[in-house]
Amino acid sequence: MSLKESLRVMVVDDMSVSRALISQSLEEIGIKHVATEADSTAALGKLAANPVHLVISDMNMPGMSGLDLLGAIRQNRTTQKMGFILITGTPTPEILQKGQQLGLNNLIRKPFTTATVKASIERVVGPL
Repeated sequence: MSLKESLRVMVVDDMSVSRALISQSLEEIGIKHVATEADSTAALGKLAANPVHLVISDMNMPGMSGLDLLGAIRQNRTTQKMGFILITGTPTPEILQKGQQLGLNNLIRKPFTTATVKASIERVVGPL
């Protein structure tokens, strides 16, 4: 079984269109095990109960931002080793610095293509 067939990914984004676009890119890459969640707090609970290999999260969400979610994931023994890719249209130096401090694995800039999503994932988990 190839890595892309066994890789488990959770997409977290409060916008349904964004979740669908990211999921479509993952499907085009050949990643079959994709869960989606609209709410960071709910995602955190699901990740603790059923860990994945990689989380792809939007930065700007109500309540818990993508960086807040990353911080919470790194605090939990069950989830702290998960790969984490942040998606944002405005990767400011502050976001990048805080992400690095929290253990961000990679960043995807909006708008993205399937090729940029694949390249970003491969920098975290290796060739797909």
